[in-house]
Amino acid sequence: MVAFIAARGGSKGVSRKNERDFCGRPLVSWSIIQALSCDLVESVWVSSDDDSILRIAESSGAKIVKRPLDLASDDASSESAWTHTLDVANSQGCFPDLIMLMQCTSPLREVNDLTRAISIMQEAVYDSMLSVSAVEDYFVWKKDDSDNLFPVNYDYRNRLQRQKIEKKFLENGSFYICKPDILRAENNRLGGRITHFLMDRHKMFQIDSEEDFILCEAIMRAFNLDLL
Repeated sequence: MVAFIAARGGSKGVSRKNERDFCGRPLVSWSIIQALSCDLVESVWVSSDDDSILRIAESSGAKIVKRPLDLASDDASSESAWTHTLDVANSQGCFPDLIMLMQCTSPLREVNDLTRAISIMQEAVYDSMLSVSAVEDYFVWKKDDSDNLFPVNYDYRNRLQRQKIEKKFLENGSFYICKPDILRAENNRLGGRITHFLMDRHKMFQIDSEEDFILCEAIMRAFNLDLL
């Protein structure tokens, strides 16, 4: 099992967010250190077009992969970067049975989350996994073309008690695990027989704005997720 992290230098929401200080470390370093602290992860590979991020990644213990510019544009997918990283890893004699694909903008996780998720994938017959958080009581509305509101996932005329609401799952973006063949064949992080790993609700947040930075730092410290 190896971990791949794609971390571009550019960011529209928060400038240079992947190398910005987050609870005392560069944001990208948290995912690297969390993965390296997991006994089931053999190595961590960070792909970036940015030399500063690559220096941070290397100093944090990761193997670095210089991403070609055509795979670092706003239109380039994370899958393209991860597949390129897999090619580089293979060329260096690394042929993992499973790949954990981590998003450095989702630092609210624990090493035990990674350990348990990997163990499920190693022991079961799944081809890919996504991390999720449970959303039991979210009532979603949207507007129609006439600017009128209407409910998406419930009937406000027949509002169910909370305990009777069907459980749903939010893809929280913290990590994905897949077989290398799935990534290559599907050009997707998910494919084949898909399962999920349920994470605590407070780990559902991602960093895409200045407000997210403040919120996630507060959660990180309040739940002692920064004690590594």
